Amino acid sequence: MDEFRIDSHKLIYHVDRVNDWLSGENIYPIYIEVSPIGACNHRCTYCGLDYMEYQPRYLDPAILKTRLTEMGALGLKSIMYAGEGEPFLHKDISNIINHTKASGIDVAITSNGVLFTKKLIEAALASITWIKISINAGTPGTYAKIHRTKEEDFPKVVENIKEAVRFREANKLSSTIGMQMILLPENVGEALLLARLAKDIGADYLVIKSYSQHLKSVTHEYEEFKYADFYYLNDELRKLCDKRFNVVFRMNAMKKLEEGKKRYEKCLALPFWSYIDAGGGVWACSAFLGDERFLIGNINESAFKEIWESERRKKVMEFVDKELDTTACRQNCRMDEVNRYLWELKHPSPHVNFI
Repeated sequence: MDEFRIDSHKLIYHVDRVNDWLSGENIYPIYIEVSPIGACNHRCTYCGLDYMEYQPRYLDPAILKTRLTEMGALGLKSIMYAGEGEPFLHKDISNIINHTKASGIDVAITSNGVLFTKKLIEAALASITWIKISINAGTPGTYAKIHRTKEEDFPKVVENIKEAVRFREANKLSSTIGMQMILLPENVGEALLLARLAKDIGADYLVIKSYSQHLKSVTHEYEEFKYADFYYLNDELRKLCDKRFNVVFRMNAMKKLEEGKKRYEKCLALPFWSYIDAGGGVWACSAFLGDERFLIGNINESAFKEIWESERRKKVMEFVDKELDTTACRQNCRMDEVNRYLWELKHPSPHVNFI
């Protein structure tokens, strides 16, 4: 069971914000993705943001903390620290995480887990709602080839996850500790192996998801990879599920790739989220990083409220509404399920009153 709705969306739980949007109000986002740093300690073969070139830039912690306090007061509900680099490379990341939580904002992390050390776990896990470790193989050799790193990183990440689970249990924390594999030709044969490992070390879940070609990515190695031949894995993986551990095989996302078409004509989701890059740039959509048409401001120069209510953002939203061709957007983009939901709200099918 996908209890966290990982293969769907959670906007249905934010009825008030959706209703304000339907009424034409200028709402603030529910969720923002933030890249604390552009540098990364891995060079994964599937990396969609390889075109950002892993720049060694990072967010100023003092400015970020000021903006976090402001965004929490404006109604932001959650932040995921991930982005174009490895978030744990930021030297002040534990303080940033704790300040985020203290600002009334739920915290999530997507990381390769190599730097998720005992020290960091003890300093920040209590403030993390969930952390998802990207570990795209079941053996050190395959892991090293896909992550393009040393084989020694594999057991190091496994031990870090074990330590996080131990610390959580010892301190009775509610943090969810998950793992994620992007299904690729190189690791298809290791999906079950990784799932068994994830269960053995105490992870709460393993997500197995499809690769989606980024619009600007240098990498095109997996662009034609088809998933229909591997749906059988879902049945095998489900045998490992119990009350404590779950495998989320993202069949819905895989089938949408095979479907190859969108069920909405406009992108409606942008008011509900945003993306902040490692240089402080605030973007309407993370699939268009580097495309100035989607840049709405910079937190190093302006308060978030000023950015969100600016004429610049209004122009970006007008462009998205009137000119953006969604058929040219990234397939299975971050907001695809949200867009399907909002489009249906705006364009209901017949007989909706027969509940």
